Amino acid sequence: MAKFDLLKFTQNKIVNAIVVYVLLPLGIIFLGYLLVDSISQPVRFNKEKDLREKVGIERLKDIRTLQDAFKSVNGKYVSDIDSLVDFYKNGEITVRMQIGSKDDSLAMAHTKAIKQQRYWLRGANLNRYLYSLYQDGDKNLVFSIDNKIPVRDTLFNNRAGFVADSLKTIPFSGGQKVEMEAIVKKVSGVNVPLFEARMPYKKLLYGMDNQLRINLDAERRNSNKYEGLQVGSITAPNNNAGNWE
Repeated sequence: MAKFDLLKFTQNKIVNAIVVYVLLPLGIIFLGYLLVDSISQPVRFNKEKDLREKVGIERLKDIRTLQDAFKSVNGKYVSDIDSLVDFYKNGEITVRMQIGSKDDSLAMAHTKAIKQQRYWLRGANLNRYLYSLYQDGDKNLVFSIDNKIPVRDTLFNNRAGFVADSLKTIPFSGGQKVEMEAIVKKVSGVNVPLFEARMPYKKLLYGMDNQLRINLDAERRNSNKYEGLQVGSITAPNNNAGNWE
């Protein structure tokens, strides 16, 4: 008959008590933490995604504004983001300046008399002559004149700290470039300039939970939506709308 070992029995009881009263509650707390974290992780992901999208959308809107200015000068969009930024830094756009009002009958009569006196002047030459009179002090004139103004002096003037070079890159991506294309496509027999600029989630959400990002991409694809932010379209005219609008 085996001899009863009181010491060993006591030790087993103590171990069991430690498991029940100490380790088991800690395990429950840990499992609870994992459960809460699994619930809150998508919430944190979506919060960060919304923040990054806000920055990306503003950048794509700026690209759209600059593309429209480029097209007004060149008749088409540009496909290279570096060239677009160079246009902002060194390009010029034509701005029509209206002098006087056609509702001012005295100014209209005065302007007509000058035109009759300089009957040999036409179009831009006439307007330049009227502008010279205006600069010399004759404010009783009605005409319009086209002036070339540097793009950088026209666009984004009210944006403190605006940096044109930032338009080249996808925010939060570690410096990866915005994806951009431009074509001229025949639509209903008419040549239509088109462009699109893209920020795929794979780059915009760089460094975030990869599995949640993959799930987001799959969800977008299943809904026939682009997996990221996009403005404009080279497949169909959409008035250069963004896919967030």
